[in-house]
Amino acid sequence: MERRTIGAPSLQVGAVGLGCMPMHWAYTASARRREGSLEAIHAALDLGMNLLDTADMFGPFTNELLMGRVLRERRADAFVSTKCGLLVGDQHIVANGHPGYVRRACDASLRRLRTDVIDLYQLHRPDPEVPVEETWGAMADLVRAGKVRSLGFCAVGAYAGRRPSPIRAGRLVTGAERYRTTVSQLERVQQVFPISAVTAELSVWTPQARETLLPWCAARGVGFLAAQPLGSGFLTGTLKPGQGFEPEDVRARHPRFTAEAMAGNQVLVAELRRVARRHGPEVSAAQVALAWVLAQGSQVVAVPGTKHARWVAENARAASLQLTAADLAGIAALPAAREAW
Repeated sequence: MERRTIGAPSLQVGAVGLGCMPMHWAYTASARRREGSLEAIHAALDLGMNLLDTADMFGPFTNELLMGRVLRERRADAFVSTKCGLLVGDQHIVANGHPGYVRRACDASLRRLRTDVIDLYQLHRPDPEVPVEETWGAMADLVRAGKVRSLGFCAVGAYAGRRPSPIRAGRLVTGAERYRTTVSQLERVQQVFPISAVTAELSVWTPQARETLLPWCAARGVGFLAAQPLGSGFLTGTLKPGQGFEPEDVRARHPRFTAEAMAGNQVLVAELRRVARRHGPEVSAAQVALAWVLAQGSQVVAVPGTKHARWVAENARAASLQLTAADLAGIAALPAAREAW
């Protein structure tokens, strides 16, 4: 698989990585199977998808433990990305950016992952009660101590960490506004220690990062890890309006996954399918969606999440799909996705 550089020449990963969140968090709990998830991770490594993206909160902790079973045998094959900064309670999630917590969280992740170094350690969310420079400084100390190779920052859609409405004063909120807070934080932490990668949503139906955040990364040689590049499954074309979701599934509460919104957004899937047909009967809408993400810049890495080896294999093939100018123009002409995400 094509390799892409994030932050420094020594940090190279496959153009498509594996997001491990669905294995233990957020989606369809009844479909989670430990052995199936292990198979998916092994399949990713076999196919050159060496970036394995997890977090201590996934489970919490159980996803890192699962990954540790794989890394015990295949550490040399993997580029390990995990995150700190969020604590999970019974009914809530809170940020913790205190330096002492960051150090303890890193040591705990190293034990669960069964490794002596984390390739990319990301700040999941800044703590509003702690200056972000203090949190980042503690993370930089982990690099100096040899426990971490590089640092990453997970972008929030601005406005003090709350999801913004897509409409403000009767107009659409732009990408520049959506990521205003994140860019400010990135500028601050960059003065403390270099950022190697920024993680943010980027997909056909959530393209706002292209306006400000992606150019910021490109201008500074910072990698961009595209989260949810398949729109939480919608852009695969496998979800049907009104199908319903399990209560614990985050899509059960998101306005884009109501029956009405899903029906209205089928135009996006229809165009992805049209593009796929032009490239041959074996090409899927999901692969076109991933290829679109990869076409946004040489520093962009798509990180679709899955717990199934068959989808891992399909996602891997997207790395070799080259979209034409006509393909990209057709996607660019699509209407904005309906409802806030």
